[in-house]
Amino acid sequence: MADIKYYDVILKPVITEKSMNDMSEKKYTFLVHTDATKTQIKEAVEKMFAGTKVKSVNTMNLDGKNRRRGLVTGKTAQKKKAIVQLTEDSKDIEIFEGL
Repeated sequence: MADIKYYDVILKPVITEKSMNDMSEKKYTFLVHTDATKTQIKEAVEKMFAGTKVKSVNTMNLDGKNRRRGLVTGKTAQKKKAIVQLTEDSKDIEIFEGL
């Protein structure tokens, strides 16, 4: 396993209708590095966004989809998604505020 720094763990936020509805319950969804563990994700969120305290982290491994172009078949890249639950006294994450 590679040595992953906290700034390499979170790749980008997931902006969907369901993830926006979960923000009212202080749940935020991110695409994360495929080798990242729950504790690494927790540390990365707390370091990158000041004033946040993580209550729990749920992760999902998403397999690549089968794609075909002519006779050649292949798969898209694997992804990992994390849903981060913040504590009640924690600050909100600012990147989601204007959405």
